[in-house]
Amino acid sequence: MVVVLGLGRFGNSLALELMSQGTEVLGIDSDETLVQRMSDRLTHAAVADTTDEEALRQLSVHEFDRAVVAIGSKLEASLLTASALINLSVTNIWAKATSNAHAKILTQIGVHHVVRPEHDMGKRVAHLVRGRMMDYIEFDDEFAMAKTSPPKFVIGIQLGDSAVRTKHKVTVVAIKRSGEGFTYAAADTIVTAGDTIIVSGKVRDIERFSELL
Repeated sequence: MVVVLGLGRFGNSLALELMSQGTEVLGIDSDETLVQRMSDRLTHAAVADTTDEEALRQLSVHEFDRAVVAIGSKLEASLLTASALINLSVTNIWAKATSNAHAKILTQIGVHHVVRPEHDMGKRVAHLVRGRMMDYIEFDDEFAMAKTSPPKFVIGIQLGDSAVRTKHKVTVVAIKRSGEGFTYAAADTIVTAGDTIIVSGKVRDIERFSELL
């Protein structure tokens, strides 16, 4: 079960997605209208001041091992809510940040995972716009994975003979043919026209590879 503190657009979307995946959710917000709007869509929903440690304790938030501070626009409320969760010894705290400074402070006070949805989505879309990638996800240390169409030079030959890894510094990890699901790629896999591939590697190498025709 996850507690989501703040039921604005981000918290609302996150809570409903968790519910759709079978995760029980307690949603908390000081705005009674927002809570009423979500009350029949979440496992539990409560009106409370998320910065009030005692109020959170009364809602048994200290018994949760996962919490999300979904408050972004109100910096003080975000930090005080995160601090309250830390004092309650919640072991896995996620928090939304709206700036580098906000993210830095959240990390400094002990939040385990800091996310910047608008910033991260902007970076992701920028990568998609620049090349022929259909989807893209970036990890730490400039490493990423992307879904893309295969360039012509890999079509019709075994991946092991295409020199994709040595020439372009990316690895084809999975392949999908029309009407089928993704399967792991191997050295003897032959890519055909119309296939979709998943490649992994450094961000810039993936960008260059996705631009090949």
